[in-house]
Amino acid sequence: MRYVVIGAGAIGGTIGVRLARAGRSVVLVARGAHLEAIRSDGLRLDEPGGSHTVRLPAVAAVGDLDWADGDVALLCTKTQDTPPLLEALSAVAPSVPVVCVQNGVANERLAAERFADVLGVCVMMPAEHLTPGRVASFSAGVPGLLDIGRYPSGVDALTEEIADDLTAAGFSARPTASIMRWKYSKLLGNLGNAAEAACGFDDPDLPALYRAARDEGTRCLDAAGIDVASPDEDRERRGTLLDVQPIDGAARQGGSTWQSLQRGIGSVEVAYLNGEIVALGERHGVPTPVNTLLLATAERMAAAREAPGRYRAADLLAAAGSRTAQGSA
Repeated sequence: MRYVVIGAGAIGGTIGVRLARAGRSVVLVARGAHLEAIRSDGLRLDEPGGSHTVRLPAVAAVGDLDWADGDVALLCTKTQDTPPLLEALSAVAPSVPVVCVQNGVANERLAAERFADVLGVCVMMPAEHLTPGRVASFSAGVPGLLDIGRYPSGVDALTEEIADDLTAAGFSARPTASIMRWKYSKLLGNLGNAAEAACGFDDPDLPALYRAARDEGTRCLDAAGIDVASPDEDRERRGTLLDVQPIDGAARQGGSTWQSLQRGIGSVEVAYLNGEIVALGERHGVPTPVNTLLLATAERMAAAREAPGRYRAADLLAAAGSRTAQGSA
């Protein structure tokens, strides 16, 4: 089996390096300065226990590869990049299994429109990508939890083989027949990404803003009748496996949306995180003023290439409350 890691950023880069070090065949799909650095000097993975640089074949696009039977596409990009990538992938490898190693719940739906074999992965991994040619994984325990299952449900031999390879690479990975209920649970956690990016992780009112966004999300999922792994299940799964530690004295600076703003790439994933909740709220008559405001704020910051941490959580909570009052007046 050859793993084609599409998107060699924080998540894809960490997985690619670890799979390669475990003896699996890996090729990376990257772009820009990151691709140039990988080709020139290899991909460096920094962890609390040390650093490893691995030289891997890397290409700029899925059309640059000679696809073969036994290839597996690991889709590790942000969701806003998924539609064009799936279109390009279906043109050159229409039968390849697609594994969505991504946040949100839209990627699997999009992939299933074009591909017969679609698997989802629930990603719990404190990783970072800010510098070309370098990714960082901050857990001193296992580097991440990567549970995997078929979409929309089920487990098969391919699921188990990929889980075994990820386990061999040091991750905690388990085949999961109901993977989407876990991905919806992770979606609730990811509703705080926009808040952290807008306000910075050290804002004292950030927890309250996150709770408000999550409460809205929970009400929307309940109204839609969507099955979600419970907080107790989530805590049990995580246990003490993830042990976030600094690397050479430097702590992880922020989550995936924070990193997108910090790198100034011009787009963020929040339309598929907070936006998923806003859409459910509109469909089922559940007000979502906090998620609506976070969605608009993060997208505006990305479009203007603003640095993260410009806003105060208390101000955003007050603005969301004002919207609620206006809507009920």
